[in-house]
Amino acid sequence: MTVSLPRRLVAELLGACLLAATVIGSGILAAQLAAGNDGVALLGNTLATAAILYVLVATLGPVSGAHFNPAVTLVMLLRGEMRPTDAALYIPFQIAGCILGAILAHAMFDLPLIQQGMTDRAGASRMLAEGAATFALVFAILGGVRHRPNDIPAIVALVITAGYWWTSSTSFANPAITIARAFTDSFAGIRMADVPGFIAGQLAGAILAWLAGSWLFGNKAA
Repeated sequence: MTVSLPRRLVAELLGACLLAATVIGSGILAAQLAAGNDGVALLGNTLATAAILYVLVATLGPVSGAHFNPAVTLVMLLRGEMRPTDAALYIPFQIAGCILGAILAHAMFDLPLIQQGMTDRAGASRMLAEGAATFALVFAILGGVRHRPNDIPAIVALVITAGYWWTSSTSFANPAITIARAFTDSFAGIRMADVPGFIAGQLAGAILAWLAGSWLFGNKAA
């Protein structure tokens, strides 16, 4: 089934919005309920993010591919599975959707709609962690597309679940989410000054995953 470009763009916008709203909103609620225990707050944030990822990829994947992530869109472009004009439109819709999701999360908790992220996530180790997290995500997607296409929703959700706990950056693994999280001064936030380093790590990880995945799995879906 061929889906029109406007429908695909709306799917990316809506999916990115709901994803960001869940990441940020669950972080706000988890921090409120955890009474200062960051481990408990991170666990709540992790479970909510994994759950919404599974649902969004399962329901919107047949419409737009369920990227919600410029790094994934870049790799699909490099694989020849997207036209450059489509990819150039996907990315701003993903970013806009994530920012709208941050606003929605703030509105639900009666907070200022636009905030300045203040959480310090600087350092080469966190840039490396974002590269590793994004590599793992994209590499798993490419392997899933080749060998287990029906399992892609679970694969994405499980990679991010693991990434929250094995990386020092808690696995943003998504430039659009990273930008949106710079507009929240909450548990999920990040300083705007740290955003470029995160995005550089994410794009590097995505490109390395494309190279490794193309060699191991081939450049086309089964």
